[in-house]
Amino acid sequence: MKDSSSTVAFVHLGCEKNLVDTEHMMGLLSNKGYALRENTEEAQIVIVNTCSFIEDAREESVRVLVELADKGKEIIIAGCLAQHFREQLLQSIPEAKAIVGTGDYQNIVNVLQRVRKGEIVHEVSDKPIFVGDENLPRLRTTRNSVAFLKVAEGCNYRCAFCIIPKLRGDQRSRSIESIVSEANQLAKEGVKELILISQITTNYGIDLYGKPYLAELLRALASVEIPWIRIHYAYPTGLTPDVLKAYREVQNVLPYLDLPLQHSHPDVLKAMNRPWQTNINEELMDQIKSQLPDAVLRTTFIVGFPGETEDQFEHLCSFINKHQFDHVGVFTFSPEEGTKAASLTDKVPFEIAQARKDKIISIQQPISEAKNSSFIGKKLDVLIERQDSETGEFVGRCFRFAPEVDGEVRLQPDIGDLSVHPGMLVPALITGADLYDLTGELVGGTL
Repeated sequence: MKDSSSTVAFVHLGCEKNLVDTEHMMGLLSNKGYALRENTEEAQIVIVNTCSFIEDAREESVRVLVELADKGKEIIIAGCLAQHFREQLLQSIPEAKAIVGTGDYQNIVNVLQRVRKGEIVHEVSDKPIFVGDENLPRLRTTRNSVAFLKVAEGCNYRCAFCIIPKLRGDQRSRSIESIVSEANQLAKEGVKELILISQITTNYGIDLYGKPYLAELLRALASVEIPWIRIHYAYPTGLTPDVLKAYREVQNVLPYLDLPLQHSHPDVLKAMNRPWQTNINEELMDQIKSQLPDAVLRTTFIVGFPGETEDQFEHLCSFINKHQFDHVGVFTFSPEEGTKAASLTDKVPFEIAQARKDKIISIQQPISEAKNSSFIGKKLDVLIERQDSETGEFVGRCFRFAPEVDGEVRLQPDIGDLSVHPGMLVPALITGADLYDLTGELVGGTL
């Protein structure tokens, strides 16, 4: 019998991998008849799927939990913060009725049932081993045209600055058949852009098949009727010639490479416990440019890592200038308790790290603007996501822009007899560009 006597609200914090977990929990509860509310004011029980990746994320998670507690809400703490501080949370936040780990969210219905009986529930596995698949109910919260698909969970690397393996466990991949099955389900729901995610997507399948199987996965997804497939978290070690060939050959795979390089100097990379990367950065960039000359390159860097010298930082600046990335994210080092880097000496003062971050941004901004400006006068396909209520402009993205992290394309509302609505993929002529966004006009027809 369905239980509709309780209303539940969700608060999602953190990355899109965490978002997929939230959507699964929502799907599981919805299937059992729980009334889900978008507004936490309308629910007595609030499930907060937390992030604990860096200090700022933890502070945000705690702030949200305290605010909900002050409002008298009963709280279920899920996700990375629950996994990270499972011994302390229930004691420090009395309003917390349960904690649910990163490998335990599939048990949310049982957890909630026990909470409603008055139990204080501790549902956190010491070593997460679960990974969701196409058979786990899911209630998507993204726009109808966009969906994230988690191809694997966990990570086998042990980067000195990163706590993710402690929070998410070792890598465990889904089978190609499982992923293709879910992709076909999403295609039937009208998804136009499918974004493959995991901790290291280019290492997909190594635990199942004995070697990275991303190229085989991309070729299997060629038959799925989704026009755009985007890959996030493409670590450089897995971008083999065969994977780059699959990028070229599979028509619905976008030439968009999200490369979390973190640094360029060999000594800093060794200190980061990324020695496997030290000799491949330059070689990899040359391969990409020769095999995927039109590829959009996004990357992230960490500045102020313990021991980073001025010369090493200047090496990174030269690397960015040389390779002209389309999009760059830059972060100052954050010492995370439980990681090797947290105990390293020779700290870089915060003021210096912040100044280095500012310099990277100042180097990258004109590069990004020039990259955008190079598309003026060209025709690009644009996935419409909304219409601006004030200007009437249609707002969407082209292949260059991933959701949330990159720019937008704004199209003039004067479209004559054309009928345009969110979820449509339309051709547009690019007429303007700035640091982050493109502007243009529709040229007729839909795709």
